[in-house]
Amino acid sequence: MPLKRLEKLNTTECLWVYILRILQDKDSHAYTLRKEIQKRYGFRPGTMTAYKVLYLLTREGFVKKKPVGRTKVYSITEKGMKSLRQAIGFYQERIRLLK
Repeated sequence: MPLKRLEKLNTTECLWVYILRILQDKDSHAYTLRKEIQKRYGFRPGTMTAYKVLYLLTREGFVKKKPVGRTKVYSITEKGMKSLRQAIGFYQERIRLLK
């Protein structure tokens, strides 16, 4: 049971890290992000959860969106890159401390 909680805390409840990491590689549509999260990381966030996180990341300046035809494409900003580096450093430090 504790492992399930740990998994949830570090996947769906920290979805922003996974979104920023994918956007670091290439710009993406919102609906593509969910598929890519499942492919790369083995879990699929809910539709509304992914859109809400994208909205918040955009509002706070971590990602930007631009219209391409009838859809919107998201890309990571410098602020988002900085935050992603900090998150990766945080996880690396946690792993180091747990060893």
